[in-house]
Amino acid sequence: MLEPSQEADVVIVGSGVAGLSAAHQLTSAGVTTLVLEAAPYVGGRMSTEAVDGFRLDRIGQLLSTSYPELRRTPGLDALVLKPFAPGVLVHSDGRQHRTWEPGGGLDGPGGAGRSARGALSAARALASAPRSARPPLGSALDQARLGAFLARLAATPVERLLARPERPARQSLAAQASLPARGLPARAVDGFVRPLLSALLCDPELTTSSRCAELALRGFARGRLCLPAGGADALPALLAAALPPGTVRTGVKAVEISTTSVRTAGHGELRCRAVLLATGARQAAELLPGLRMPSFHPVTVLHHTAPEPPLTEPALLLDADRRGPVSHTAVISEVDPARAPSGRPLISSTVLGPPPAETEVRAHLAALYGTSTADWELIAVHHDPEAVPTMPPPHDLRRPVRVLSGLYVCGDHRDTSTVQGALYSGRRAAHAALRDFGLSAPHAAERMPAAA
Repeated sequence: MLEPSQEADVVIVGSGVAGLSAAHQLTSAGVTTLVLEAAPYVGGRMSTEAVDGFRLDRIGQLLSTSYPELRRTPGLDALVLKPFAPGVLVHSDGRQHRTWEPGGGLDGPGGAGRSARGALSAARALASAPRSARPPLGSALDQARLGAFLARLAATPVERLLARPERPARQSLAAQASLPARGLPARAVDGFVRPLLSALLCDPELTTSSRCAELALRGFARGRLCLPAGGADALPALLAAALPPGTVRTGVKAVEISTTSVRTAGHGELRCRAVLLATGARQAAELLPGLRMPSFHPVTVLHHTAPEPPLTEPALLLDADRRGPVSHTAVISEVDPARAPSGRPLISSTVLGPPPAETEVRAHLAALYGTSTADWELIAVHHDPEAVPTMPPPHDLRRPVRVLSGLYVCGDHRDTSTVQGALYSGRRAAHAALRDFGLSAPHAAERMPAAA
């Protein structure tokens, strides 16, 4: 139980990765901090359910080794990332086609050059492969153009991307496909880029800002798609464990906030010098009326097990034909064996929308994997109607985190709708508070989580 007289310099409401990132910045600067979480666990939407030895992510967001905040955020030194390797498979015209993951290197000094060389090398390798092994990306010239496009994105500074004209991503891709020489081939757009972006943005219609879409493709070109070892909740758990003891209080719901106090349901009132609101967008708007609440992309994740794995490599399988409800799927136990009991494969599939009929999902998965799903067992279905905040144009990638002195707000709804965006918004909000306190922000050390 919290004591009514308890005080802290800053009270953070919400223990998602944004709030925990902010807590690390504040405590590193010597600011006493309390993190209040209404749920019995930390992590917010980045949570994992344990069922019969399986570790089941509720949203299944994809991470990238190119996310800078995975290196800069204190507490993530021990995070192990499990990459999708060889990367991405595309199902088109009744077949699985191997593509590539052009980056694999680290973002940072020299990273752009390595990524550009990797993209061009992959394009040359695909162009020289037997025709039957090539992905549905068009001719060898088309594949080289795609590789060159990704290489240019990998080498383009973020500031230049953000200065480009902004429109819906689907319109931008159509315009790229119309360019005669340096654009994207139309076949590559339909066969690879569109399904990839839909998976990265959780946006099947690609209504997302073209700037955000290009940032997503840039991250893909510079790194590897990956998952946290053991489940999505491993990332917030590491952040929480690395904070000073007693910093995080679960099971404490905030019902009213001001610049100097937080009133809780049944746990009294906490006095403070500042409040940092780090909940989801809807909860933030309820506690701070006047905040704009975005629309959301709904996501449904279905988890199955089967007698045998339908794919024996750690690859992400995209559907380019859109002939069923599943956007992308993977045998997660091949990516991260720790997420499933021995001998029981875990197949996780993402639907970008409400839960469809199970028979429809099984039929689509049978077509994608080229095998019968009649003997597959459904373990769990997780649906979140507010899984990912939308980012239609015009989208402000750096929405203000300082409401006024003593009151701040952060989360993926203030930045980009990714784990990178959530972590970075937490850093921005904490630094805004430190400036108001007259303190210097802590230096961000460059570290990279281990990959396996």
